[in-house]
Amino acid sequence: MRHDATMARRTAVELPPDLRPRLETGRLDLLALFRALDRLNLSPTEIPQRLIRQLFELDADYAEALWALDQPVGTLDLRVMLRHTLAALDQLPEAGARFRKNLPQRVRPRLAELETSVRNALAPHEAYNMVPGH
Repeated sequence: MRHDATMARRTAVELPPDLRPRLETGRLDLLALFRALDRLNLSPTEIPQRLIRQLFELDADYAEALWALDQPVGTLDLRVMLRHTLAALDQLPEAGARFRKNLPQRVRPRLAELETSVRNALAPHEAYNMVPGH
């Protein structure tokens, strides 16, 4: 019996208490960026496609992680999920800055204004847009 308890402690993954709020914030920040960008009416050639694809992938990673957090204990490898999710969360500031830097200079101030206004108007539940089960 003692061996089982020791193994359970070693294999248990402790999720950071701020993981869900960080994921929700990341999704809402990206949603604000995407909606603001849409309002700028830029041509596809003015939008750095590789960089926006990276942001879409981060958003998908965050949505998947939010879904995973709601799954029954033991159905997923939380250690792998946590490692992948924390790496994705760490990428957002730099990826977002790199994307904005590669937009035309003339739209950057307007994008910042729009992002702020859109972000302020978003409801917290919108972080769960397209998350299965929500």
